[in-house]
Amino acid sequence: MNDDCCLKYPLLMVHGMGFRDRKHLCYWGRVPKTLEAKGAKVFFGNQDSVGSIESNAEIIARSLDEVLKQTGAEKVNILAHSKGGLESRYLINHGYHDKVASLTTIDTPHHGSKTVDFLMRAPKWMVKAAARGNDIWMKILGDRNPDSYTCFDILTTRTAAQFNIDNPAPDDVYCQSYAFKCKSSFSDPVFCITFPVVSRFDGENDGMVSVNSATWVNFKGVHTAPSKRGISHADVVDLRRRRFTSRAPSSNEEVSDIANFYVDVVKELKEMGY
Repeated sequence: MNDDCCLKYPLLMVHGMGFRDRKHLCYWGRVPKTLEAKGAKVFFGNQDSVGSIESNAEIIARSLDEVLKQTGAEKVNILAHSKGGLESRYLINHGYHDKVASLTTIDTPHHGSKTVDFLMRAPKWMVKAAARGNDIWMKILGDRNPDSYTCFDILTTRTAAQFNIDNPAPDDVYCQSYAFKCKSSFSDPVFCITFPVVSRFDGENDGMVSVNSATWVNFKGVHTAPSKRGISHADVVDLRRRRFTSRAPSSNEEVSDIANFYVDVVKELKEMGY
């Protein structure tokens, strides 16, 4: 078996907002099986899709403890997408820093969003009504403690700034961050409306999260595809289950197949001793 991704510690993949870890519809597409084929031991956070940071961190903590129990490992490597990166940061800063070897965040809104700031200026009753409606739907889909309004609030720049003060990058856990970007409103039909809006308020983005917001400690650069479309927030978790283009990357910042990107990330963690 190829052992390029055979890490010292197991890999815990933590999803973002709006989706759940499901057995037959994997949030991460081809990525987990690709990593496992190369030797990685892959597990999932299993938190709610729209739970609060605190509530979801408790669920991730239980998942992490179960991974350590199953594998006998002392720590895990966390690979987190979008809001999952914030939940992982909270977990590490609230009693789990000694159980996490590394944290890799991908398109995580570390600094919030000016776009969300603008949207939250709507009448509070309207925002709360939308949040309640979403909570009902997410509960039907399996969330135990949906809290959409709190999720909206953590994405504001004000709340994000306080979160960063309360949850700094720990000295004893290796942390790194990645950002992706689309190249136009036509890069991904899923984000054809949101991309120009986020561009106006926040600059370069993946259709949801801006490059500036995704930039955190040990920033590894802005990645996109060698084609005209770029890479969207959904592309990053392999929504379409296929490579972006047959065109080969011309630099380390270009990605033709997202599965290969994750292999490279994990191989680097392995080389660093994690």
